[in-house]
Amino acid sequence: MRQIFLDTETTGLDVKSGHRIVEIAAVEVCNRQLTGRHFHYYLNPERESEASALQIHGLTTEFLQDKPKFPDICEDFVQFIENTVLFIHNAPFDVSFLDNELILCNQNTLSNYCTEIIDTLILAKELHPGKRNNLDALCERYQVDHSHRVLHGALLDAELLAEVYLKMTRGQDSLLMDFDTPVPDISTDEALRGLQLVVLPADADELAQHAKRLEVINKVSKGNCLWQSMND
Repeated sequence: MRQIFLDTETTGLDVKSGHRIVEIAAVEVCNRQLTGRHFHYYLNPERESEASALQIHGLTTEFLQDKPKFPDICEDFVQFIENTVLFIHNAPFDVSFLDNELILCNQNTLSNYCTEIIDTLILAKELHPGKRNNLDALCERYQVDHSHRVLHGALLDAELLAEVYLKMTRGQDSLLMDFDTPVPDISTDEALRGLQLVVLPADADELAQHAKRLEVINKVSKGNCLWQSMND
């Protein structure tokens, strides 16, 4: 299963005011493993960045003036993300800018090229309602090292988002067995004989949290959550 985690940096917050993309990055995950393949470009937006945007990404006009423009990389970008599931944090923001760039290149909008666009911010809010769910907060919550994130950068943020998502949905992996690891024959292990099994049933709050996690897994797996189907 091929998944793409994507991020952009822009000259400002409002695409309707003519703001453009200055950096784009997408990293590839296959079978829940980062492959090392990525798509990454700094772009000449053909306009100045707002001061507030410069404070976020630090990409000056001087640095970007000799970089390619979006039409130069458009075809390669489409090929990289085509027929994949895209994961974007606060997806409406990035999608609006990408749609604008694609339309300026006489191309279709983003959703026409990928099979699905998943907003990881929505997933995080469903798992952690009422809490901060920006990328820094999620990195801290899931113990993903983001100490090198001084300024926002599309490639770094896409990689961090992939790592956070894999940890945020790690419950899907816990059902898998490593068949290469030998399983001891406990039936003949004298040390276990006579031990009494202690069962600690889940309380109401734990059951509610479990049900909420299953809902998120079911949504991400497009209705293929085994535990939920068994409960039904």
